[in-house]
Amino acid sequence: MPHPNQNAVLYRMVMDKHICPFGLKAKHLLERKGYDVEDHWLQTREQTDAFQEKHDVKTTPQIFIAGQRIGGYTDLRKFLKLDVPDADRKSYTPVLAVFLTAAALAIASSWAVLGSALTVLTAEWFVSIAMMLLAMLKLQDVEQFSTMFLGYDLLARRYVPYAYAYPFLEWTAGALMTAHVLPILSIPVALGIGSVGAASVFYAVYIQKRELKCACVGGSANVPLGFVSLTENLFMVGMALWMLIKTTTL
Repeated sequence: MPHPNQNAVLYRMVMDKHICPFGLKAKHLLERKGYDVEDHWLQTREQTDAFQEKHDVKTTPQIFIAGQRIGGYTDLRKFLKLDVPDADRKSYTPVLAVFLTAAALAIASSWAVLGSALTVLTAEWFVSIAMMLLAMLKLQDVEQFSTMFLGYDLLARRYVPYAYAYPFLEWTAGALMTAHVLPILSIPVALGIGSVGAASVFYAVYIQKRELKCACVGGSANVPLGFVSLTENLFMVGMALWMLIKTTTL
């Protein structure tokens, strides 16, 4: 027979048009930690309101362990001494996800086309695909991106429309470089936005010593402006110079 402290009572919303995701997470977490869960469904708005009024709470789910009210899902994680997600926490995860995806696509494409995973094309496609993926994230909310971008980009501060045009320019240059067409357009665009971007990041971070969020993966992420952001821009500059050398020597 389980120890009394291993019994948990869970109240969560389970309705025709809404099943509380935090209730599902709470149930899964409790079961994973070895608790026997007494699962109570709040199936109507009236049941939910009555429960909240009875226990003087404003949200569900609510978890009780050994007769003690623990609270909601976040409170449960704290009770179990688990990490609690922090929306303000800085993270490079979005950028790493983009770079890993770009690398996988470049390697797969090189293997499919040339029969080898590591070629010059792999490196070229890695940079150009990464440019497109980063631009795609910015294009999800151009308004929010532009607001963050204006916080540090030197050209955008002088000419605000550039902040709105940047994601389109980055995506176009990346697409043309991936296809190896119209270098007369892709090279100056990548060289221009990459150079200005690198100078802006270097000035803001290493000269002014400012702590800012990077707009590189769109306006909603919490990626710190710094070395990774500088590297992204230097990749674009390097790609543009490499394509220029290839074009002029052919």
